[in-house]
Amino acid sequence: MTQNGEMAAVDVSIVVPVYNEVENIPELVERTFAVMEASERSFEMILVDDGSTDGSEAVYSSLAHTYPGLKVVRFTRNFGQTAAFAAGFDLAAGRIIVTMDGDLQNPPEEIPSLVAELEHRELDLVSGWRKDRKDRALSRKVPSFFANRIISRITGVKLHDYGCSLKAYRADLLRNVQLYGELHRFIPVLVSMEGGRIAEKPVRHEARTRGRSKYGIFRTYKVIVDLLTITFLKQYGDRPQHAFGFFGLLLLGGGVVVDGYLAALKLIGGQEIGGRPLLILGTLMIIAGIQLLSIGLLSEVMARTYYESQGKPRYRIREIIGR
Repeated sequence: MTQNGEMAAVDVSIVVPVYNEVENIPELVERTFAVMEASERSFEMILVDDGSTDGSEAVYSSLAHTYPGLKVVRFTRNFGQTAAFAAGFDLAAGRIIVTMDGDLQNPPEEIPSLVAELEHRELDLVSGWRKDRKDRALSRKVPSFFANRIISRITGVKLHDYGCSLKAYRADLLRNVQLYGELHRFIPVLVSMEGGRIAEKPVRHEARTRGRSKYGIFRTYKVIVDLLTITFLKQYGDRPQHAFGFFGLLLLGGGVVVDGYLAALKLIGGQEIGGRPLLILGTLMIIAGIQLLSIGLLSEVMARTYYESQGKPRYRIREIIGR
């Protein structure tokens, strides 16, 4: 902090969400500082503790004393990885922001090459690609392979590895990106929506040696729901009527055709049309499905407006340790 209370600018801010990683935090900080000090860049490291319950707070004070460039942000409870990223971005003072996981599967030694790639190619985002991923095939690698293909196809932002947290951003563009819900995995799409230039770079990936993974195959449904949200925001965020109008016209046209057909049967053929329960059931199912999807998408747009227009916090900080 400067004397007037503003954050002193640094070259690189390293933002790391952590949750119950007490066994990995000391080595994570040590390796990150060793790498960045060797790079001779000014930097800061921001650990965002997302409500850990494993005693992590016991190591923060000593680490902050040993490493003056370390800042630890502790949440009052677990708000999720998206909120942790948002807090780190809000507090970061660097012109470049690097993110990574706190489990040491993202090697800190990859940070300088990501930053160099960002600057050399004049990009806004360089996303890590765990080309040789050290995870279980059935529960992690196979679902991720198909998810990355689907997300790339639907959003138009083609990346091999959306799930890799090791990324480098230009802070000026990133600060225009509003995060809420669980959209952290779709930050490249949000950056693309702001006109950002994006590239991908293969990075090393290491097997977890301590602690337990916080991810599993059961989060797939969250990815599907978030993909629906981000696709809607990307294509119709500022013109939702284009989406709802299409379905409305489609349903209206179909209803006119069906009612016209039934009216013809009644008026011309003299047939009784009021006792067809299958037609009534199908019509009700279609209407109910469209209504539920519409309500869900409108709620997402309302949530975005709520956060952006009123500046409502997506997290609550208990304390900040360090400079």
